[in-house]
Amino acid sequence: MKQIFSTFPLVFFLFFFHCPPALSQSPAPAPTPPVRAPAPPTPAPVPPPPALVPTALVPVLPGPTNINAILGKAKQYTTFIRLLKSTQVDDQLNSQLDNSNQGLTIFAPTDSAFNNLKQGMLNSLTDQQKILLIQFHILPSFFSVPKLQTASNPLRTQVGNDEQFPLDITASGNQVNITTDMVNATVVSTVYTDKQLAVYEVDKVLLPHGLFASPTPAPAPLKPKKLPASKPPPSDDDTTPVKTSDGIHLSQQTLRSISSIVLVLAAFV
Repeated sequence: MKQIFSTFPLVFFLFFFHCPPALSQSPAPAPTPPVRAPAPPTPAPVPPPPALVPTALVPVLPGPTNINAILGKAKQYTTFIRLLKSTQVDDQLNSQLDNSNQGLTIFAPTDSAFNNLKQGMLNSLTDQQKILLIQFHILPSFFSVPKLQTASNPLRTQVGNDEQFPLDITASGNQVNITTDMVNATVVSTVYTDKQLAVYEVDKVLLPHGLFASPTPAPAPLKPKKLPASKPPPSDDDTTPVKTSDGIHLSQQTLRSISSIVLVLAAFV
């Protein structure tokens, strides 16, 4: 009996070591949810191109129409105004508006549009080329927004119907584009309209190939033909000798004298 009690603590220790209480065990960790990749950022919506609206930026000014005053009121057209003044096209346009009922339409490039030109290009143009450049931005009649959207191509500019200066217009909804053989521009907004003059802002300078074409050389003048020298008429005192059948050389004056004598003698016979 004493031996049984002496081995009991050892058995109790081994039992406790191999069978620990359930309360002493740590709970199993919860499963980790899978990490989701962040969603790609939603691209910002691309704004549609500006729509041409008939609302003018500059109200109708009192007094006679002055194109420079209108563009100056709208600002951002300093270069275009300078070209109008230096070429004196502004005076011609103002006079045309005062004396004609057809009206005018002007496509005015902004200062930003001129700054986007190749450096030095504008200064390299001759005075005549600058006049053609300004005239190419002007239509010799009034075009409202609806009329502009339904215009027939090619448009006739102040340069005329020259094939080297083509200007076409396309419209999609309220957007209006102007195309040359070098540039595709957009009509951004209506700067001014008074039922006789319409001024529209364009985002590019309208350049045609004809502006840079070499002028056709003038034909060389024709050399005058030399006329044959005319013979002087025979005079009464002509002493040119006349050869007779006998080999005697007599002048025409001598022959006429002999003829007169013969006629006088014949009268007495």
